[in-house]
Amino acid sequence: MSHAHSAVHEPVLLSAPEQRALAWRLSLSLAAAGALILSVALETIAPAQKDVAQLIAGVAAVLVGVPALQTAWRSLRSPDLHGITDQLIALAFIAAWASGDLITATLLPLIMMVGHILEERSLLGSQEAIRALSTLTESTARRLGANGEIAEIAATALQSGDVIEVRAGDRIPADGVVVSGTSSVDTASITGESVPMEVASGTEVFNGSINLDGLLNIRVSHVGGETTLGRVIALMQDAENIKPAVTRLLERYAGGYMAFVLLLTASLWFLTGSTMGALAVLVASCPCALVLAAPATSIAAIAVASRHGILVKGSAFLEQLANVDAVVFDKTGTLTTGELHLVAVAAETGIADTSLIRLAGSLGAASSHPVSRAVGQAVPEGERLAVTDFKETRGLGITGILGGETVALGRAALFESLGIRTSPAPADHRGPVAGVAKGGKFWGWVLLADQVRVEAREALQELRQLGLSHQIMITGDRRAEAERVARTLDITQVRAEALPDEKMQFVQAEAKAGYRTMVVGDGINDALALKVGAVGVAMGARGTDVALASADLVLMTNDLRRLGTCVRLSRRCRRTILINVGVGLGWTAVVIGIAAAGIFGASGALVAAILHNAGTLAVMANAGRLLKFQDRAAGN
Repeated sequence: MSHAHSAVHEPVLLSAPEQRALAWRLSLSLAAAGALILSVALETIAPAQKDVAQLIAGVAAVLVGVPALQTAWRSLRSPDLHGITDQLIALAFIAAWASGDLITATLLPLIMMVGHILEERSLLGSQEAIRALSTLTESTARRLGANGEIAEIAATALQSGDVIEVRAGDRIPADGVVVSGTSSVDTASITGESVPMEVASGTEVFNGSINLDGLLNIRVSHVGGETTLGRVIALMQDAENIKPAVTRLLERYAGGYMAFVLLLTASLWFLTGSTMGALAVLVASCPCALVLAAPATSIAAIAVASRHGILVKGSAFLEQLANVDAVVFDKTGTLTTGELHLVAVAAETGIADTSLIRLAGSLGAASSHPVSRAVGQAVPEGERLAVTDFKETRGLGITGILGGETVALGRAALFESLGIRTSPAPADHRGPVAGVAKGGKFWGWVLLADQVRVEAREALQELRQLGLSHQIMITGDRRAEAERVARTLDITQVRAEALPDEKMQFVQAEAKAGYRTMVVGDGINDALALKVGAVGVAMGARGTDVALASADLVLMTNDLRRLGTCVRLSRRCRRTILINVGVGLGWTAVVIGIAAAGIFGASGALVAAILHNAGTLAVMANAGRLLKFQDRAAGN
């Protein structure tokens, strides 16, 4: 049940026309770049072939210039940040073409076109996250009839009040309450809890969770978009349509810049009658240095981040990271490894700890239950005992035969059924426990827990030194376990037993309180919080596809110390961008002023083009310095 059919048609992220348009623009960009390189090389190597080189440069300019003009024309009907940028680039293209600066005439629309392609690809990441979530709802369900008959139907056809049968290995297709049966349920996709939840009659279960080992009958309470998973999908779709405040600010000032350039050019032509002077101002106003100020720096920063095992999905996120002053951590799989490990034993008198662990591991290795598997991993395969006749009882544990005696690993109820008296489990341990017995005698308890990452304490201390002292852990796990991890890492603020939408609301509340929050997580349950935080960071090595697609940055090595690297790099990036913007604005203002004064004379447009290209080279050179960044603090 509840497995998505192979015949289910997955939504297409791009329509066929959109795919063709994207491929066409990419092809034009590559062709124009190749032609431009050929033109520059030919003019450098063979100056006598300057006319041929200019012809090739003209072809390159046409390849990207015509689409740029078309895009700018269409943007006049719906002005936004992208539209204003398109118009400025088109204006600069026309001015550069008219002045004969074919290299600039090619570079400007080429930058715009490549930028749009990268931007569209970045947006697909969010759409992939929504699609990945949606596939969890594309399942079937076994609905029980009044006479006990079973009908297999699409999960979307379920209604509140229906009773469904969920077998071992099935994904639960709707929110509901267990009416009969006992089992272990993997709720990691919703709550992020690493330890399976034990469910019985009256327990609430969620759509997207996986039934591990028992047969359950569940009365449906919420279906479709009303389920916890459905609300996650809907909220993520809404988040896609929110326009950041910084975007609106840039739109307002970008429009003013265009109006200023047009007014200055027209005024100069009206007062002096000099067409060459007006053209020189237009060429001088080409925002080449400004267009490159942030992108060139961001591209360098993204390359450096990749070298440090950090995937950055967009330059804006790297810039925003420089401003964060708070961190919200998920627990399971983020601050902890996300896997159970044997951490201690409580052996009975006369039983050696090593003997207890060896027997427990030999039994656990034969089981498919997560707790038993974790116990089994504590004993290397070559050291396991020759236990035979394994028998696993769902919801209780596993038994076998060793040396003619019955051996057992499991819950207290298993030993009760075998007539074996057990001692109380350690009361101070909040994680899973499993008992061990041999020959009718109880040997003791093995204690398991999710382990804190070895570098976590160092990483959090490093973030505090960088000014991110406001640190919160919010998790779907139990409060006792959450507080144990928090104490280990000196985190004073903890929110436990939180569902995905509650995590999102908490992050939003932090933003309203004035904090610029970095959210770090790895699961589906973190997707919404990753989206609404100022910056979302996903743990890449073990993170879910949904979390990776929802996040802005991905730590591919799962080393939390890379968070400090991210912050330092982002601040270096911001400083470089500010310098570049200052150079771009200052140099452009100087060149415009000189051009407007007519100092360039009859060659004004050519000289203006040379000077503003010099400013562009300065910006590029300063951005290139960022490539030398090497973060020693993160172990590089």
